[in-house]
Amino acid sequence: MSVDGWNTVLVLGGIRSGKSEFAESLVTDAPVVRYVATAPEGDPEDTEWATRLAAHRARRPGSWTTEETTEDPRRLADVLESAEPNEMLLVDDLGGWVTVLLDPDHQPADDVATIAELAEAIRGCAARVVLVSPEVGLSLVPTTPLGRAFTDALGAANRAVADACDAVVLVVAGQPVWLKPAATAIEQAAPATTSTATATAAVVASPADAEPTPEVQLPDVLTHTPPATPPQEAGNPWAAPTMALPMVATGLVIQPGMELPMPNEYEGPQAVDRLATLDVPGAGLGVLDRVVGFAAATQGTSIPAAWDSVRVLLLHGDHAGGASAGTVAGESARRAAQARAGQGALARLAAESGASLQVVDTPASAPIEDQPALTPDQVESALRYGWRLAEQAADAGVQLLVLGACGAGTEAAAAAVLAATAGAEPPAVLGRVITDSGEIDDAAWMIRCAAVRDALHRTRRSSRGAKDILAELGGGDVAVATGVLLGATARRVPVLLDGPVGLAAGMVSRDLAGQARHWCLLADHGRHPAVRLAADVLGLTPLLDLRLDLGEGANALVALPLLRSVLALSAGLPAHPSLDGGDDTDPGADEPESTDPSYADPDLTEPDFVEPDSTEPDFVEPEPAGPGPASTRADEQPASGWRAG
Repeated sequence: MSVDGWNTVLVLGGIRSGKSEFAESLVTDAPVVRYVATAPEGDPEDTEWATRLAAHRARRPGSWTTEETTEDPRRLADVLESAEPNEMLLVDDLGGWVTVLLDPDHQPADDVATIAELAEAIRGCAARVVLVSPEVGLSLVPTTPLGRAFTDALGAANRAVADACDAVVLVVAGQPVWLKPAATAIEQAAPATTSTATATAAVVASPADAEPTPEVQLPDVLTHTPPATPPQEAGNPWAAPTMALPMVATGLVIQPGMELPMPNEYEGPQAVDRLATLDVPGAGLGVLDRVVGFAAATQGTSIPAAWDSVRVLLLHGDHAGGASAGTVAGESARRAAQARAGQGALARLAAESGASLQVVDTPASAPIEDQPALTPDQVESALRYGWRLAEQAADAGVQLLVLGACGAGTEAAAAAVLAATAGAEPPAVLGRVITDSGEIDDAAWMIRCAAVRDALHRTRRSSRGAKDILAELGGGDVAVATGVLLGATARRVPVLLDGPVGLAAGMVSRDLAGQARHWCLLADHGRHPAVRLAADVLGLTPLLDLRLDLGEGANALVALPLLRSVLALSAGLPAHPSLDGGDDTDPGADEPESTDPSYADPDLTEPDFVEPDSTEPDFVEPEPAGPGPASTRADEQPASGWRAG
């Protein structure tokens, strides 16, 4: 279920607002769902109403069971009271229930008492319940007594049920707005104005109310900040919060089809066109003009600045089973500890680039060939955790995120995600296994291929939704990376990808928010087949072809100084003098004034003006003796002595 930590949720919405579809999306993860139908069949002659009911029935999966409560309105309370703790109930909707309640066949009846009984049943229900109800409080007061009775009874029922439920959401034009509890109104904090030390401390100590569920402990540790990092002001001018997103007390509700911001579609092309006007001796920046266009679009200016504040997120999480074949036990933990201590290739490159390095521990993943890598609750927690990491970086003034990973079995998990999302064959996207001595381990590679093959066979009938792929195949590191991409997109922070984990997260993020890939930049594919395929699908053209293999994150940091230099050059160079107002100036304006008394400026004197002391005769333009320059007479020669042509 997408709303973790709640037993009862009330979904309100107007006519055709999408409330039923949203409520159904909340229970898609439940293995067993009891659909409680409350609407009466209606007039047999009303074909339009029958069509609506048929559409509702057609949307329900075959695994759901349906229970009718149209005969007696009190039966709904009995169904809720008898529900078991492991069940999931979807009640759709209370408008039909109130219609039955007001039916003359059930009168006289105490409507108030029946509504109170329903509220008490919801409070004492052991199962998880999602209730749908029309919101009629925003419409005009009906003109008929029966219409007023219906709206009054439904309004009373909605108030009583909302008070009894743990959470309430209003769906407007398909967009959910969470109304309850009060803690859901979590402020989208503006960029902090504290010092660098305060901003760093905020990253080191995670807020208590944002901790993930106890089942998944995801510590947030800023592990290494190079001393050479120049002081940065907290907050990005182009990374302020962009929108109010549905929140619950346990965190953000991340769901498919989120509308996140896009880069500026006008500034990028303008910045690239501006490059042609710069005072450069050569032909220009070549393919690196894409860096300028990308930075301009993500910063919202045609003269983008070089990224001064950069943070590297190194995701550490192992995958069990055949996915990790050929790796040395404890090697990934050693790499993570090395980065925390400020040692190793990644930490040294981060120090050289003045970038901060944050090692993030992600949930360990189960063997995908035998069982899901994560539980649905772990996926939700990992997504929110990655989102929070991106938000903390934006609030601390980070202008660019570099995403890397170190963990046993990460390449096989990424290959499985690509196979599920892009239809690729596992052997085609699974890189060769290289031992510590530099040898190719074909036996380990075949074990990894078999693990991915078995995982795909195991999930052949499973849903291919984003969260399902993360739970079944992706694992903790890919789930956290996906959350980072989504959170960075929401805060307009670009991400420099490096390696199969980041690209696999980009593939998964398409179903959650298609805008995320437009905030990603790929420096080098490193000859990795999974990276090359995912980049092709996502439309990310690698900027370089260095074929580096220093580990995820390190390859990007090698290219970072070059990318910064390109941005600094494009922002600092002036326009070519020939394009800098040359046509609007007087060519002789800078020439010294003549001291010759015979000199006369033809622009300031009349043709017959003569200096008083001048002994030179007046110069008079002779009148043409013939038809002028257009003459075709053969004996005519240019006056200057140069031959024409």
